[in-house]
Amino acid sequence: MSNSMVAKRYALALFQIAKETQALGVIEEDLRAVREVVGYHPEFKAVLKSSKLSADKKKEILKQAFASVNVYVLNTLLILIDRHREDEVADVANEFIELANEAMGIAEAEVHSYRALTEEERAALSSVFAAKIGKKSLKIENIVDSSLLGGLRLRIGNRIYDGSLSGKLSRLERKLLS
Repeated sequence: MSNSMVAKRYALALFQIAKETQALGVIEEDLRAVREVVGYHPEFKAVLKSSKLSADKKKEILKQAFASVNVYVLNTLLILIDRHREDEVADVANEFIELANEAMGIAEAEVHSYRALTEEERAALSSVFAAKIGKKSLKIENIVDSSLLGGLRLRIGNRIYDGSLSGKLSRLERKLLS
């Protein structure tokens, strides 16, 4: 994720507050929303980085944009603005999510499949692969990829489990050519 020591410090401070107030899940979800807004809306990120806007104006924009988030999340964002660390917002969110997942025994997984997975399939994948990697459960992001032809390709951290038909065919092709 992030290599920024600054982001790690802010995330760790927020993580400690979240544990003390027993709001780990709420703060994690709020930070996922913040990360999505900052990550997928470059114009919002540009506003935060703008040197034409004062810190007070940026704080007002943040307060309006994230009025519904936890007060600790909002305060962290405001501190980042005060300290001219606007570019660290997404990294702080990523670091916090990583800390929260570790504390809750959850791993993030990308599952590429030919069609969208049902909730039962997600639960089955989560239980099987969580046990393989020593976690309680998986937080699955399902990506529909019709080029797989069938089966699944699962990525957890830096591990890839490829049970897709296209993966099997390419392995067979390499074996036959060698």
